[in-house]
Amino acid sequence: MKQDMLARLVAQAETAPGGADMVMIRALIEEASELGAGRALERLGLADRRAEGDMRELRELLSAWRDAKKAARGAVIGWAVRIMMALVVLGIAVKVGLLGLVKA
Repeated sequence: MKQDMLARLVAQAETAPGGADMVMIRALIEEASELGAGRALERLGLADRRAEGDMRELRELLSAWRDAKKAARGAVIGWAVRIMMALVVLGIAVKVGLLGLVKA
């Protein structure tokens, strides 16, 4: 297991004459980081075989949600522009007297 490997590396570094060399230090760092990453994944519930598929599915759902938000935002902006243009045209028609609403 990773914990055993890390313990062996630490013991080897402690007994090495003159202290641990760079290769040993790098090996210790690598094993410790892999052990920490494994623990973090376990705590998040992402250490099983289905985690990769779950993450892929979540990313697809998030992408679809972002696309839907973008489309909804575009539709709202489009309708707002249409309403504003209709109000401008209506204002011009009233100002010119085409609707007969204003008596000159």
